[in-house]
Amino acid sequence: MATEIHPGAFVDPAAQIGQDVEIMAGAVVTKWAQLGDRSVVHPGAVIGGDPQYLAFDRKTPSWVKVGSDSVLREGVTLNRSIHVDKATIIGARCFFMATSHAGHDCVVADDVVLANGALLAGHVELGAFSFVGGGAAIHQFCRIGSLVMIAGGARITVDVPPFCLAAERDQVSGLNLIGIKRREWARDAVKEVKACYQKVMKPTGNMRTMASEALPRVQSSEARIFLEFFGGGKRGFIRPHAGDRDFGETGR
Repeated sequence: MATEIHPGAFVDPAAQIGQDVEIMAGAVVTKWAQLGDRSVVHPGAVIGGDPQYLAFDRKTPSWVKVGSDSVLREGVTLNRSIHVDKATIIGARCFFMATSHAGHDCVVADDVVLANGALLAGHVELGAFSFVGGGAAIHQFCRIGSLVMIAGGARITVDVPPFCLAAERDQVSGLNLIGIKRREWARDAVKEVKACYQKVMKPTGNMRTMASEALPRVQSSEARIFLEFFGGGKRGFIRPHAGDRDFGETGR
């Protein structure tokens, strides 16, 4: 199919539109937007709008870049970067459900799903194959690792390591074992990541130190990804509640 822009859509002539893109009636694609091949923009979505940042100079050249085969449903808003010649990045094959939002300077990896009304504040990093439930809100500058599942209505204000389940207010509830199974990990990798989770994810203690101590002993790339996550970022990390007797469990 050829690129199709429906009647009633607004697409700035300076916007960069890939091949076989569909932009539906009522959508707004500003001159700061770049849409990858076969992406779909539904009614009411605004792609490349100004960042919600009080000190922003609207003359700043900055972008939103959306990867190929991504779907942006009704009312989705993707804000451009606050920095000169920088971009808010949305990966390939992402699915943003109705009224979900990515603020300025977010970096969203490939194959991510945001359910209805999910909100990413500015500078959020979201790993590949992650899922953010309906109405969940993620604080600015948080890092969310790959293959994370965040429950609907969750409030996340700290970093969430890869492969974890997150819910409520900054509460981890195990590993995303269903997601791991779907990715068809080797049995040894699953076992090693479970052991790393149980060593590091505790209600108290220095997670960075515990992860650093465990890192030289792991064999699988998956366990290494999990532990190396704790070496980055400036925020704290999601933890089990101190009163949760099941904090050592690795899934629900």
